[in-house]
Amino acid sequence: MSAAALPSYQPDISHLITEDDTPVDNILSEKQQRLLTEPLYSSWEGPGNDRTFVALANVGVFYMARNPAIVPDVLFSADVEMPDDFSHKENRSYFLWEFGKAPDIAIEIVSNKVGKEDDEKKQKYARMRVGFYVIYDPLDVLMPKRLTVYRLRGWSYEPYDSTAFPEFNLALTLWKGEFEKHQREWLRWTNNQGDIILTGKELAAQERFRADRLAEKLRALGVDPNQV
Repeated sequence: MSAAALPSYQPDISHLITEDDTPVDNILSEKQQRLLTEPLYSSWEGPGNDRTFVALANVGVFYMARNPAIVPDVLFSADVEMPDDFSHKENRSYFLWEFGKAPDIAIEIVSNKVGKEDDEKKQKYARMRVGFYVIYDPLDVLMPKRLTVYRLRGWSYEPYDSTAFPEFNLALTLWKGEFEKHQREWLRWTNNQGDIILTGKELAAQERFRADRLAEKLRALGVDPNQV
């Protein structure tokens, strides 16, 4: 039998619980999750060289059909594409055999001391072969540092003394500012140049500011900006 004629193997996932509709996140975590996903689709130039990516929040990741999902607060995966039809169960979670690879970055947002982010979850992500594992502890309840990054080496993680992921044109930074009328410290993405990756609202405001400045300069020159 030729390679082209070999049947493709699709594991039975009918028994897997891909979503249980149980809200478990607090408001801070929910806002932080969106701040780490929406900007990548709103204003980011991407990993470069027309590479595709997905960024997801609170979606189950399955690496074996017999195991329950692990659910990172945020995941980033390069060189994969989002499925088109979410009506099919195999398209509604991150199944490694469907996407063809593990996520590149998994982020956990700590809200209490029982989540086992630096123990059990870290071991599971390592077995799953997630390249980088990030623990953000905004309330200082678990970790010695507010932002901790691990890099996969062999079958376990080692501390990573950077928050940059240059191969993806991404880095993480702690940013103080306002998001959805809440002024505090937030975890934000930047690109390789260190520029904050803006939300859609921030991008629109930036473009309005530039347009207003241009209009002011034209008026100073005696030019009606509405006639340009």
